[in-house]
Amino acid sequence: MTIAQLTAFLAAIRCGSFTAAALELDSTQASVSELIARLERELGVRLFTRGARRLTPTDAAIALQSHAELALSAISNGVETIAAINSLEGGICTFGVLRNAAYYDLADLVQRFHLLYPNVKVRLVGLNSALVAESIAANEIEAGLIVLPVDEAGLRITPLFRDEVLYASTLRSPNDGPVHIAELARAKLVLYDAYAGWRDPTRRQLLERARLQGITIDPAIEVEHVETALSLVAAGAADTIVSRTIAESSTFPPGILVTPFTDPLFDTIALAQREGAYLSPATQRLAELAESTLLTAVGEHVGRSQAG
Repeated sequence: MTIAQLTAFLAAIRCGSFTAAALELDSTQASVSELIARLERELGVRLFTRGARRLTPTDAAIALQSHAELALSAISNGVETIAAINSLEGGICTFGVLRNAAYYDLADLVQRFHLLYPNVKVRLVGLNSALVAESIAANEIEAGLIVLPVDEAGLRITPLFRDEVLYASTLRSPNDGPVHIAELARAKLVLYDAYAGWRDPTRRQLLERARLQGITIDPAIEVEHVETALSLVAAGAADTIVSRTIAESSTFPPGILVTPFTDPLFDTIALAQREGAYLSPATQRLAELAESTLLTAVGEHVGRSQAG
């Protein structure tokens, strides 16, 4: 039983003749007749009796009619759903963002996207970049903004910009000069992104540098959010690391001093998607919006820094 057979069958019931059904379907009378004949042979029943002027559906045809309508309706709905997913008129957009998205002016990303495309459902995942990268590789989300380095197997990475990572303390003055990795290892540290741990991209860079020097980094405190870590730093409980964007934000606690590293350390912000994967138009548009928002925020941030 084929879609074409059921389509011809329903058209014949509506129109009352094979000729009229052929006109409705932009086909030929012989083609419609053959489709219905095949359907009759498959079912082992007669579906129509031929009168002088009109086809008369048999009891079998009447019994089949509602099922055929449901079948074609289901197929049509499926096609429309796929079309919606591949357009900006519906479907679901899945996208990963940086854990500290608010500092890059990404907090209202969904609201702005929804105003442009109100019929698209959005699933925005804000996790540590290591976990976002894993979710993209596993096809759980389509794309996302991440911090490098991450495990790039199966991913296509597009770097966007670099954000310097600084040492943050209430006790150490920038006048003492840049911070060496050995000094960091000796300090009492509070590090955030506790769940991701040393899979966190910034921590991975620190760990690699420490290993090259034959030393270890062992934080005294681990918390999940950068804001919690900064509260502890402001209280003098420990020191931490932050990106320059966070350090120069309006919410950065007063009294915390930041110092660059001897060998400058950077977070590289990048757009990631699965290698060879097709992005739905909605996710592609959200990615473009996120990227433009991010680069605009960074441009303004650089402008303010240069003006200062």
